[in-house]
Amino acid sequence: MQILTSLILAAFAAYAGAWYFGAFEGNFALLLFMATVVTGLYWLAERFYFLPQRKKAAVALEVQATQRRSELAKMGIDKVDGDIAQARSRIIMQPWWLDWTAGLFPVIAAVFLLRSFLFEPFKIPSGSMIPTLRVGDLILVNKFIYGIRLPVLNTKITEGSPPQRGDVMVFRYPPQPSLDYIKRVVGLPGDEVAYLNKRLTINGKPVVTTALPEFFDDDAMRYYKQYQEVLGTHTHRLLNDDDRPAFVPGVEDFPNRQNCRYSIEGVVCKVPPGQYFMMGDNRDNSLDSRYWGFVPDNNIVGKAFFVWMNFGDLKRIGSFN
Repeated sequence: MQILTSLILAAFAAYAGAWYFGAFEGNFALLLFMATVVTGLYWLAERFYFLPQRKKAAVALEVQATQRRSELAKMGIDKVDGDIAQARSRIIMQPWWLDWTAGLFPVIAAVFLLRSFLFEPFKIPSGSMIPTLRVGDLILVNKFIYGIRLPVLNTKITEGSPPQRGDVMVFRYPPQPSLDYIKRVVGLPGDEVAYLNKRLTINGKPVVTTALPEFFDDDAMRYYKQYQEVLGTHTHRLLNDDDRPAFVPGVEDFPNRQNCRYSIEGVVCKVPPGQYFMMGDNRDNSLDSRYWGFVPDNNIVGKAFFVWMNFGDLKRIGSFN
């Protein structure tokens, strides 16, 4: 078992290492699921086989030691070398290969259940959601509000509430589902979304915006125009860059592309059933549905709702719209 356990642990380490160094695109949900299954099997084996066997061996040792002491006592020998309690503890103690598998199962299982069905942490890697979310924000994502999904398979098993216009949502990037993206829900199924001359219109109605003082981006070291926008029940801020044109360059050939009309002024899209149109709050610096298309319901991960840490700015901690 020691050799088998060493090979299993080496396989996990090799997978994680190759993923870290970019040899392939890993799947953390699958890795965590496999770790839960493997450590769970070891935990069951420890509880119902290995531990009872060690306890049986400890009892046998105590019986043997008692018999030996009795025989020596008949011979007039009262003092016997050896600490039975210490020897028993050594027999009962978990070996290293069980300590690193069965011993870790409760922690791994708790992380797996929490991450799969309740809340999952993410780190914001880019500035596409500035000013709502900044680079380095560590956020929490509600995994059950849109319906509970089976881990790895991402199959929905409960309905939950449908995404609402204005929600900040994490989803699997349609062109590469192994990547997680975060954007704001702008268009719901059946909506006609128009973003022309940097003004957002939904179903023919302009979205209410109010000019705010300019926003200074510390990373870009420049100011951007800032507005307050109302999407559904969400009031949030967005940025516009006057140096960027209104038209959408480098559009990909995505599913249902025929639902979108591109022009020098921007884009107009009819959102297909069961799909969503996503945009970043940093409107001129966001690779979103304007470029790669709609997000299917099957790609949804959850709703982002809280910044739990930003090591560069502790004032960032808190909820957001």
